[in-house]
Amino acid sequence: MAKLSTELHGYFFAEERLDRVKLADLIEIAGERSFGFLFVLLSLPSALPIPAPGYSIPFGIVMLWLALQLVIGRERPYFVQHWLDRDISLSTVQGVLKKGLPWLQRIEVLSRPRLSGICTSPVGRVVLGLAIALMSVSMMVPIPGTNTLPAMGIFITGFGLLEDDGAISLMGLVVCAMGGTLSALILIFGYEAVKTGIEVLKDAL
Repeated sequence: MAKLSTELHGYFFAEERLDRVKLADLIEIAGERSFGFLFVLLSLPSALPIPAPGYSIPFGIVMLWLALQLVIGRERPYFVQHWLDRDISLSTVQGVLKKGLPWLQRIEVLSRPRLSGICTSPVGRVVLGLAIALMSVSMMVPIPGTNTLPAMGIFITGFGLLEDDGAISLMGLVVCAMGGTLSALILIFGYEAVKTGIEVLKDAL
């Protein structure tokens, strides 16, 4: 099975494409790995060090829908036709991938099938699905600081799910816990207060 970065580069850069990409197209190239593939791809724009605005809420909704399906035990994702027909410009996808593929390739170097039960067992998939669902909700909160770290958690957890790499999914759960904690602190104390607290801690260290 080809590396995800290779598949994405081949599909979106090396072949002739229409100028719009539909969700149905992404599911087609994902094949049996639909859940992990879609989590990685949909979380990528918000997980980048320089996030692209405008993706967190719509992609968060789609990932919440996917995560809930993972929790109830579906093997393949289900979408109504209206969602499958939603599209985005090819140039936008290519722009995100140009920034994101180097990060994906770094994780691929470390990835291999291990602790696969975390990604394949019903209990493991429920835990992963719940974590991703919570992070998806956090991504939809229109407050600075509640998007990037949760998206990174989804990206890493989803990549482990994609590759049946339980170790990477566990790393993703740790990032999800950090993202959830940060989001909760921001909601309770406000963005500026939490930002100031983080800066104080950095100076102390």
